Amino acid sequence: MARNARALRVAINAQLLPGGEVGGVEQFTMGLVHGLGRLSDGLEEYLIVGHWLHPDLLAPYIGPNQRILSGPRGTRIQRAKRIARRALGPLYAAGRKVWRAARTASAASQQPSEVPESGGFFESLDVDLVHFPYQHFVRCNLPTIYNPHDVQHLHYPEFFTPEQIRWRETLYKAGCRESQAVAVDSASARDDIVTRYSVDPRNVFVILPGPPTELYEPPNDAALAMVKRKSRLPEAFALYPAQTWPHKNHLRLLEALALLRNTHRLSLSLVCTGRKNEHWPKIRQRMRELRLQDSVRFLGFVGTTEMRALYRLAQFVIFPSLFEGAGLPVLEAFAEGTPVACSAVTSLVEYGGDAVLPLDPTSVESIADAIRRMSSDGELRASLRERGLARKRLFSWERAAKTYRALYRRIARRPLTDEDRELLAAAQVSQTG
Repeated sequence: MARNARALRVAINAQLLPGGEVGGVEQFTMGLVHGLGRLSDGLEEYLIVGHWLHPDLLAPYIGPNQRILSGPRGTRIQRAKRIARRALGPLYAAGRKVWRAARTASAASQQPSEVPESGGFFESLDVDLVHFPYQHFVRCNLPTIYNPHDVQHLHYPEFFTPEQIRWRETLYKAGCRESQAVAVDSASARDDIVTRYSVDPRNVFVILPGPPTELYEPPNDAALAMVKRKSRLPEAFALYPAQTWPHKNHLRLLEALALLRNTHRLSLSLVCTGRKNEHWPKIRQRMRELRLQDSVRFLGFVGTTEMRALYRLAQFVIFPSLFEGAGLPVLEAFAEGTPVACSAVTSLVEYGGDAVLPLDPTSVESIADAIRRMSSDGELRASLRERGLARKRLFSWERAAKTYRALYRRIARRPLTDEDRELLAAAQVSQTG
């Protein structure tokens, strides 16, 4: 039988560990797999390559055209690190920080990182192409699609160690230049990739994601009451869903709350979610210095249904991030009908449009003013809520999945439908307007 007569077979690299450590790329990968698994009008088959320790992480999201297999086992060092993480718990992050500092001291004398090689693993799967939907890239003898998502390390190198920058530059350069297509989440990310890595713009596609929370069970009244009781939530609070990375700008957000209290006598409640990483101690210390312990809650990484409940219970979402390749929490807030104030930078300008209250994330005063307006102006919140619900229609996992499928077909030189051609043409221009 001719190869083109059988189903198009795509391997999707999803070697992720649970717990929210990798932030939005985990949610993106879940959404992509979920969307592709619900396309029933094609002949595609998808092999979801899971992490050898937790291969079934995405099992709840797969469809009848997908199956999961385990990726190659890690090295002895990787296995030892995993054991240490489990044994030490919160102490692991502190120890890793000390270890990284020691390595950074000798970084100048170290050789550049090398691009990992497949070693025949992906080639053995009998697939037509491999999709790397997040920053990790493996060189193999198959056509590939690569999602670098963003080049934050070039705009804010102070948030990365020399080793991390070298790792990113090595993989990003190889992934962007060697892949048959590069997919990004925004026009701003596309422009960065084209400029930095000299990629042909015709090979870069802007494919907008959908809201990750759409994959989760919607909370009923009982669930809302349970979350409110469990987390001891006040009647009115602002929500900031973001892991405690430096670029998420928690320190200025705390300073904005202190400014409102000290200057305007406004005491406002803030609830933050997201994994607490090695930057968390600085945030906790600053919170104590500003005497905000009674008004600010950090819940850490929360479950899926609980996250949807928090969006619905919040008075508004505040999102003062310094840099985003996408902006998934903004889409999640739109989908839940929660008004948003967010930074007027990078992809957030594209995603938010006129449905958000813009702010300058480098200015404590601007963040404070946005919080004050959102907390005090019910008409503003109602207007943003309606505009957000309308704008959410631009972002769909079904459309994203169909566009990726069209890209798979193009790379594998399979016939394209009229819809495929329309979707790919739209992905080569800004879709948000």
